Amino acid sequence: MTTIDVEAVKNWMLQLQDDICAGLEEEDGQAVFRQDSWQRPGGGGGRTRVITGGAVIEKGGVNFSDVHGDKLPPSATAHRPELAGGSFRAMGVSLVIHPRNPYVPTSHANVRLFVAYPDGGEPVWWFGGGYDLTPYYPFEEDCISWHSAARDACAPFGEDVYPRYKQWCDEYFYLKHRHETRGVGGLFFDDLNQWDFETCFRFVRAVGESYLRAYRPIMARRKNITYGERELSFQRYRRGRYVEFNLVYDRGTIFGLQSGGRTESILMSLPPEAHWQYDWQPEPGSPEEELYLHYLQARDWLQP
Repeated sequence: MTTIDVEAVKNWMLQLQDDICAGLEEEDGQAVFRQDSWQRPGGGGGRTRVITGGAVIEKGGVNFSDVHGDKLPPSATAHRPELAGGSFRAMGVSLVIHPRNPYVPTSHANVRLFVAYPDGGEPVWWFGGGYDLTPYYPFEEDCISWHSAARDACAPFGEDVYPRYKQWCDEYFYLKHRHETRGVGGLFFDDLNQWDFETCFRFVRAVGESYLRAYRPIMARRKNITYGERELSFQRYRRGRYVEFNLVYDRGTIFGLQSGGRTESILMSLPPEAHWQYDWQPEPGSPEEELYLHYLQARDWLQP
């Protein structure tokens, strides 16, 4: 593959969506994904898949979109003003899983390809993606296994790749107004075109295909832990942070809304229930305080 092969990327993303949905349905054991196929008036469309009311997954979505248009939205040209006024094509798989049990972390992942067509110029392309984990009652074992899977996916592409994209994830999924990370991180990368197209595509495949290997064992370990109203209340409170990040900072949400994407698909990432409590503070010595003291700041999970 020596040129931009957009159709190969699209076919792989459709298969990735199928594989992740099948694996999550199997782990849940009860619910199945509902699919809505949609067309975007400005060009393109996608497949939205949502799962609700499962034994393990309270609400989740695994979406594929492939949209194009005659003019790049402002969020896409903020760092590339030379592309303003050109047409574009953007495709990706994006997912968020909100489990029922507060001991099972929320997870997010996405992979994407963006191609811009500046007036009178050659196409400009880049990949992006990654995944991150948001526990409510965390286990260090889960954080280590999650980051081990991320490191292993990156390893064939250079020793510096995992540390660099792990740090980028810590910095990106950070709520500045709260002075805390969204969770325990993972990988985040954008504007990826440092290698040739084929190598970049292989890297994105490695990341996308490692997500289920990273997340499903954590679901299996934690889904049967007993919980009560205290844990559910804290889960809803911390889900509020997820809402804040997605609506204030998340580039994918902003791009989707600015480009005229399907609102229902863009906002499927929001949890089914969340609440905000004024000036809430964890009890000293409680499991909730443990999250704040030891998990909501960047750290190296793979150091012995």
